[in-house]
Amino acid sequence: MFRERPIGRGKRPDYVLLITTLILVSFGTVMIYSSSSIIATMGKSGDGYFYLKKQLFFFVVGLAAMLALCRIPYEYFKRFAYPGVAVSLVLLLVLFIPRLGVKVGGATRWLNLGFFTFQVTELVKIALILFLAHFLTKNNAQIRELRTGLLMPLTVTAVFLGLIMLQPDFGTAGIVAVVLVCMLFLAGSRIMHLSAMVGVLVPVAVWLVMHKRYRMERIFGFFDPWKDAQKSGFQIIQSFISFGSGGTFGVGLGDGMQKLFYLPEPHTDFILSVIAEESGFIGVAAVIILFLVFVFRGFIIAFKAPDLFGTLLAAGLTTLIATEALINIAVVMALVPTKGLVLPFLSYGGSSLIMSMAAVGMLLSISTARK
Repeated sequence: MFRERPIGRGKRPDYVLLITTLILVSFGTVMIYSSSSIIATMGKSGDGYFYLKKQLFFFVVGLAAMLALCRIPYEYFKRFAYPGVAVSLVLLLVLFIPRLGVKVGGATRWLNLGFFTFQVTELVKIALILFLAHFLTKNNAQIRELRTGLLMPLTVTAVFLGLIMLQPDFGTAGIVAVVLVCMLFLAGSRIMHLSAMVGVLVPVAVWLVMHKRYRMERIFGFFDPWKDAQKSGFQIIQSFISFGSGGTFGVGLGDGMQKLFYLPEPHTDFILSVIAEESGFIGVAAVIILFLVFVFRGFIIAFKAPDLFGTLLAAGLTTLIATEALINIAVVMALVPTKGLVLPFLSYGGSSLIMSMAAVGMLLSISTARK
């Protein structure tokens, strides 16, 4: 059981985390322009700066959110724990209302706001982490009991997982499950309870994969991409070519060829492949090192937090970004089957960038607290 202590302010925010984030976002913005300018020029807008302009706007909004949250004492975030999950639940349900939910690639994940489409699950992930941090802290005295320590948080999370799978979005559901296990472990749940939960979730995940043909095709494409090089193996093969073409130092910024309608989604899911071709092994290594620094600083903030709520909130947010980055990097390197997940801070996408920078703001707020 975690012992509560008086909390004060006065420490400087974690500048290493802040600078690392800004470097990742800045590099990502440059690579978004490099990977999307030709696509944008030949698209409906006819403007090669189309995606760059939108990403810069998202960056300004995300920066404002990060700076605002950094200045708020993180203890106040508890007030939004229950309203946050309530709003997230409503928005997930609204997605299934015709004309409000936007269907892209067979999945309904975006909410049509007229001037902007928002990916609801980006908000849901942050809201769930905030709720779990507050709930597990509030009930920490009973954390080792089955009902309070496992079944209650699992039930709430399972409702969201079910709605996310209806979109469908298997990748996000898996990330949420990983974050849940991490936070329960840090809160002090029994290993036996966690093992039983994982023992249930894994067979369910396997069943969900086996009962969808396109998911099985991705599995087969992962093991032998050249067997169906024009369909299930196409993305992996094109990513291989990008990494092979880049060599050690890359072909040069803007000179990559795979982004020219060979590599699918070069400015979103496969932006690291473009980085590999244009900046080579050096560029990819730099990105991975920056993410390692980010994760290290995030967990340092978690373990130095003055109370359990700060520890769980920081650990949950760090685990979220770390898991998203790990899966995206593993996908483009063909270490795991293909899954449509963006690379935090680097990929194009307003919802992801804004909510990721908001998460950094919350981490910075926790880093300024002292016992």
